[in-house]
Amino acid sequence: MDRFTIRLSPDLARRFDAAASARGGRSSFLRRLIESAAAEASPCQKAPAAAGTTERPTGKLCLRLAVEDLAALEAEAARSGLSRTRWVVALVRRRLHGSPQLSPPEAAAFIEVQRDLRRIGVNLNQIARTLHSAGREAGVADRELARVVAFAADIRVALRELRRAFEGNLDYWSAGS
Repeated sequence: MDRFTIRLSPDLARRFDAAASARGGRSSFLRRLIESAAAEASPCQKAPAAAGTTERPTGKLCLRLAVEDLAALEAEAARSGLSRTRWVVALVRRRLHGSPQLSPPEAAAFIEVQRDLRRIGVNLNQIARTLHSAGREAGVADRELARVVAFAADIRVALRELRRAFEGNLDYWSAGS
């Protein structure tokens, strides 16, 4: 990526930072201002990537929305924890590909569920080894079997929660929502 460096007076830099703080920070706000200026100069055209860059080929879609619709879009994107561009991209990808589109908090939650399920799997392996080495000791086997039953119930609960989360995500991005 190319880098732009500019010099600003301390007062102008302070005022810009104040404006940028509510818009994702200095880099994000500056990038959007530059994109907006470039779009005004040549609407709906993206400059070709420089030779040797590893950017994915993309196209640009320009939308004109009523002020009320844009405000509603920004509010919905903010509720989802996404920028408005990422929210629109997620909506399009959901409709085109039918796959869940995760916001950063949702992705973190799914990662946590995966960790929990892995821990349960490790515990089940430890129990299986204990049962195998315990042989026919009735007390040990009964206790360990009870733990296996409890872990199996935990797994069923976690899988139901995961399924509900995916269904909720898919419902959110569906046209009727």
